[in-house]
Amino acid sequence: MTVDPRIAAVTARIVERSKPSRETYLSHLREMATKGPFRSTLSCGNLAHGFAACGPNDKANLAQDVVPNLGIITSYNDMLSAHQPFETYPELIRKAAREAGGVAQVAGGVPAMCDGVTQGQPGMELSLFSRDVIAMAAAVGLSHNMFDAAVYLGVCDKIVPGLTIAALSFGHLPAVFIPAGPMTSGLSNDEKVRIRQLYAEGKVGRAELLEAESKSYHGPGTCTFYGTANSNQMLMEIMGLHMPGASFINPGTPLRDALTAEATKRALAITALGNEFTPVGEMIDERSVVNGVVGLHATGGSTNHTMHLVAMARAAGIRLTWEDISELSDAVPLLARVYPNGPADVNHFNAAGGLGFMIDQLLSVGLLHEDVRTVWGKGLSSYAVEARLGENGAVVREPIAKVSGDAKVVTTADKPFQPNGGLKMLTGNLGKGVIKISAVKPERYVVEAPARVFDTQNGLQDAFKAGELVGDFVAVVRFQGPKANGMPELHKLTPPLGVLQDRGQAVALVTDGRMSGASGKVPAAIHVTPEAKDGGPIARIRDGDMIRLDAVTGSLEVLVPAEEFTAREPATADLSHNEWGLGRELFARLRDNAGTADEGASVLY
Repeated sequence: MTVDPRIAAVTARIVERSKPSRETYLSHLREMATKGPFRSTLSCGNLAHGFAACGPNDKANLAQDVVPNLGIITSYNDMLSAHQPFETYPELIRKAAREAGGVAQVAGGVPAMCDGVTQGQPGMELSLFSRDVIAMAAAVGLSHNMFDAAVYLGVCDKIVPGLTIAALSFGHLPAVFIPAGPMTSGLSNDEKVRIRQLYAEGKVGRAELLEAESKSYHGPGTCTFYGTANSNQMLMEIMGLHMPGASFINPGTPLRDALTAEATKRALAITALGNEFTPVGEMIDERSVVNGVVGLHATGGSTNHTMHLVAMARAAGIRLTWEDISELSDAVPLLARVYPNGPADVNHFNAAGGLGFMIDQLLSVGLLHEDVRTVWGKGLSSYAVEARLGENGAVVREPIAKVSGDAKVVTTADKPFQPNGGLKMLTGNLGKGVIKISAVKPERYVVEAPARVFDTQNGLQDAFKAGELVGDFVAVVRFQGPKANGMPELHKLTPPLGVLQDRGQAVALVTDGRMSGASGKVPAAIHVTPEAKDGGPIARIRDGDMIRLDAVTGSLEVLVPAEEFTAREPATADLSHNEWGLGRELFARLRDNAGTADEGASVLY
């Protein structure tokens, strides 16, 4: 199967750029892998502590050191819908492991926070850095050196990227990711948006808003819109870390349980004790990363992954850049319309053919690398399937249909919704940023208007409520970057800006903050770097400066004479209110040492 020359060229560039770091990474991985099953290196006292709580049979098996032991890293908590289903997974996994002749132990838990709960709240300022905390917490669990492979139970925004970083840091071990699936469909996305905008305009009250939100987010599983959580699941499957067809099966169903048991048995089958050893650090390579980026573009996925994928790749010694992501976007058509890029949710997407259909279509035109390693043990074409429950309760897979089940939701490669993936890098005298245009109408790709500058999202909301945001303008919301306040999501800006846009005003957003997978119909240059806290150009913008955001040419410019603009002193802001409360004081070192957005906004690399 021939790979499109554009995909091949970007992949080759990443391979060349990554050679020094990738070679070092693989050298370390192979040194760890040659030491064999690691329980043999533990003293009797070490080992006794490691299996003291096991039952007699598991204890005997671990003592012999010939039975594979599976470490479970879980993000379970019962407050958050996406992670609540994981409560029952450890026992299911232990049972499946015993059936396969192995042992499974919960190696550790990691925190899992929900951006939906913390949206617009102080706790959101911990969110981005929770990714790196998750990676470190998982590493603590696996550091006991008791395991031949690991399974990772995680779903949402920062959890899966953090777990992936951890898995690649323990790249000598096989790794399988096990999802929980999306909640069943509730209130339609169009109706939810309508109620939110009415609330923003003061036309309905909090009771009506809460009723609509509760009907949207109503049960166990991920939110059903195509934000970061569901983009995560797509990535894990298209990168070969899930079982084929596993991503979007609802929780609490027999098929979901069967997929979990199957993933357990597969993880045990690919350890160094068998004949299919598949260490995840060898399995995930530059081609896998490119496949993830292609999937992100083809599905109109989360802008958060312009940071997360960079950080995830670095954990494997792979150097991915925004330029790579933007160039791939130009080569990959948009094949899915899932909210916020359309009215459908992920359940509709899955019913229409879902990821199996997408993979098949992308492979058919050479936009994916088929010849990658996967946990399934076969190339990526084995993921162009639909998973079903067989008569005996096991998972069966059927080749995916060649025709979309709903052409308004997923389409074929020869009839794309738009010719590019909708994620672009913007550059100019304001620095670098990214924009998601898959939900933006083409006539709004270019906005040139005077700036209205705010240092908080509340400042913009107050101006909206006071009726001060009249005429065309570009909202500049700064001091929202990683070093300023942890880079919280700014989704509370979407309803008021959407209202003004619907009234006929030309509006856009420029921010060093982020907007995540729910970036919608308002053109938004986000993740702008250097950030204002670092004295970036965004800190020099003043009210009334003309700004041009051009998603066609990929430029982001302030139209002020260069000499005048560079002579300005960067603005400063009082950020003391971001430094304490709800744990923010514990994250001070992380804010101080955070990398830039285009480098993954990480404290680890």
